[in-house]
Amino acid sequence: MAHAYLLCGPRGTGKTSTARILAKAVNCPDKAVGEPCNACDMCRSIAEGRALDVIEIDAASNRGIDEIRSLREKANYAPSLARYKVYIIDEVHMLTEAACNALLKTLEEPPPHVIFVLATTEAHKVLPTIVSRCQRFNFHRLRQSDIVDKLELICKKEKIHIEAPSLELIARAATGSLRDAENILQQMIAYYGNRIEFDQIRAELGTGRDPRIRELARCVVGRDAATGLKTVNSLNSDGLDLRQFNLGLVEYLRGLLLIKSGCGEALDVTGEDLAEMSSLAANAPMDYLLKTVKSFSNIDFRTDSYSALSLEMALLDCVLSPQAEQERPAMTASAGAVATAQIAEPPATPGPDAPAVVEPDEAGPEVATEVPAATGTSEIPDKDVPQDIDYVRGRWREFIKSLRGEGSSGNLDAFLRSACDPVGLEDDTLVLGFYYSFHMEKIEDAKYRHLVEKKLKEVFGRPYKVRCVLVDSKREVPSQVKTQNPVIKAALEMGARISEQESLS
Repeated sequence: MAHAYLLCGPRGTGKTSTARILAKAVNCPDKAVGEPCNACDMCRSIAEGRALDVIEIDAASNRGIDEIRSLREKANYAPSLARYKVYIIDEVHMLTEAACNALLKTLEEPPPHVIFVLATTEAHKVLPTIVSRCQRFNFHRLRQSDIVDKLELICKKEKIHIEAPSLELIARAATGSLRDAENILQQMIAYYGNRIEFDQIRAELGTGRDPRIRELARCVVGRDAATGLKTVNSLNSDGLDLRQFNLGLVEYLRGLLLIKSGCGEALDVTGEDLAEMSSLAANAPMDYLLKTVKSFSNIDFRTDSYSALSLEMALLDCVLSPQAEQERPAMTASAGAVATAQIAEPPATPGPDAPAVVEPDEAGPEVATEVPAATGTSEIPDKDVPQDIDYVRGRWREFIKSLRGEGSSGNLDAFLRSACDPVGLEDDTLVLGFYYSFHMEKIEDAKYRHLVEKKLKEVFGRPYKVRCVLVDSKREVPSQVKTQNPVIKAALEMGARISEQESLS
């Protein structure tokens, strides 16, 4: 036996229960092969919480040095009835630094009759010196199938009539915590007695697994804007908690992304669900699924959790985005680019407006054929495309997003998003208008200026220099530039209005 144990893991995964079982195991006089009998007076007193020698302390409420000093003094006394005194300290990371140092002294020189069991949900906050003096065990979230099995056992013993899909719904809502699952089941029994229906559970949980999650996911993957908007509006009409619904949708889209990545075994879903999700994921490119997860996970419902506009905008942002390369019949080069290929004979010289396309030849070698020039804006602009200040403003949001992760703190994009606007383009110099000198001086620093100019070249394909000026007030972006985005156009047609540029960033 060790004198100290550290149990780490998410809430509701059995850390404190394991500590109590350990207290039984070391003190049970009738244990067999290390297992407590659960029938003797000692086991029963520990299970019922009346054993004098098993002391449970909530470090969140007793986190000061005085409480730990008292613990140290009492620990020196011999146990009254048991073989070992067992101190169970829950959420040990909540102890103050002084209290941790006091506890450390006891862990370094523990009395022989004392065992400490420390439990925490945030192991990284526990002092390394304390961790080094404990045997550490990591607890993990339970699989949904394991939670369902335990709930079925409880319902069988308590004679509760409930279907398997209802238990699966509870298990999903518990997110790997058996304690949370049991609490939800207990609440359902208190509300509805010994017969519980699926719709009752779904209504109480607020979202559960609303079938419209899959319906909307199919609309997103199939780029069906009309049906998707109808689905979102039906949610709003039914008064559903849109934030909870969106969490379920993001989880489902994440599952599609994992399946597309070849990691479907990481999902804790039924075989039927996995087959359906695999079929849906097969119809979408990887980059498009990634975009959908980003779009819906970035929705902020803090301002108005009952407005469907955020969901509608995210839906349209995905559906109206350019088709992924995998969906096109041929892989075309961007405007002005030259495709390189192994060819048997030099092909005829293509026209000036027809980029080369590489297509496999059944005979073996690849040949270059001439196709009409691709329409639409390419990802990387051609250096020959004329660029003016309106062109830069039209792609400014894209440029700001490209700065994510840049800078010493990784938030250069947030620093520039509302601090400035492009106000002029003078040959190869981009003039940025700042509203406060603090932000302007930051970007004028050579380190940050270099990062901005480097990213400008990557996004716009030209080596723009940056010149910073102060402006009196925030410039109004021309309405033509604001409404170039197809998502904004669709929102305006639905009755939305533009209040200020920051709300579009």
